[in-house]
Amino acid sequence: MTSIVTKPEELTFSLPDLPAMPAPGRVLLVDPAYFDVEYVINPHMQDHVGNVDKTAARAQWEALRKAYERLGIDVHVLPGAEGLPDMVFSANQSLPCLVSAGDSSGGSADGLGAGFAGDSNKFQRAVVMSIMNASQRKAEVPYFEQYYRSIGYEILHLDAERTACFEGMGDALWHPGRAMLWGAYGFRSDLSAYEQITAMLGVPVIALELKDPSFYHLDTCLCILNEQTALIYPPAFTAEGLALIHALFDVVIEAPQDDALKRFAVNAVCPDGHHVLIQRGCDATNKALQHHGFEVMEFDTEEYIKSGGSVFCMKMLYW
Repeated sequence: MTSIVTKPEELTFSLPDLPAMPAPGRVLLVDPAYFDVEYVINPHMQDHVGNVDKTAARAQWEALRKAYERLGIDVHVLPGAEGLPDMVFSANQSLPCLVSAGDSSGGSADGLGAGFAGDSNKFQRAVVMSIMNASQRKAEVPYFEQYYRSIGYEILHLDAERTACFEGMGDALWHPGRAMLWGAYGFRSDLSAYEQITAMLGVPVIALELKDPSFYHLDTCLCILNEQTALIYPPAFTAEGLALIHALFDVVIEAPQDDALKRFAVNAVCPDGHHVLIQRGCDATNKALQHHGFEVMEFDTEEYIKSGGSVFCMKMLYW
């Protein structure tokens, strides 16, 4: 199924109509040896240049790494690179995916959604590489491309003449269990990126326009917890975007402003549909999550919040 949906009236399917898709079982982290705030490319970095406690940042990263291991997720660590302080935010440089095994280019309209019923043997792993918006981060992408090549991924590139920027899973989120993407545009990714991605992968994209520069990536204002449930910060979206979210999730949990803006509550991750890894101190959000049956695991990511990222930004889940 190939389509981009920007308004509720454009929805021509429901989630049960879409092919099933297995959850990824690996997580890719980047060692924080070179993490710092060296420039300002989002509002959260303001006043934090040179103000990172490297020892604390290391301890915070190690705590997250150990948590994934405790949850039984296969952890892989990519070395950082000198001069690329934001490379540690490994959600941004790529979009891992599955494509039909017979389509080595990844360019078929059949793509991931063609008859996919959970049998991963019918598909091969592929990855759409990002086109970073900020010049300071463009050199991060080749390190990830090299890693994916080394583990047998098919590498897919967007046409840079058609799309100026696309920041991977910072803005493009797979719907758990279904061959469908949520894709944001407005600050770090272009709507045209999803025109290419839906054609490459054969999956529908629910395109959401972001309107608040403090919530510049989709992963700062939408956390997909499981197939039925999402955590959001509503003011980050347009009315059309909110309507689409409510149309496709049975339960929508709303984070209050202080939790979302100051503590990056929505930049959480739920890797198994039950455990929610989240910045500590998001008390109102945590209470709502627990009310809906989720188990909250709190972490300190204060040093990374200085650079505009938290738990979700610091990892890449992949197959």
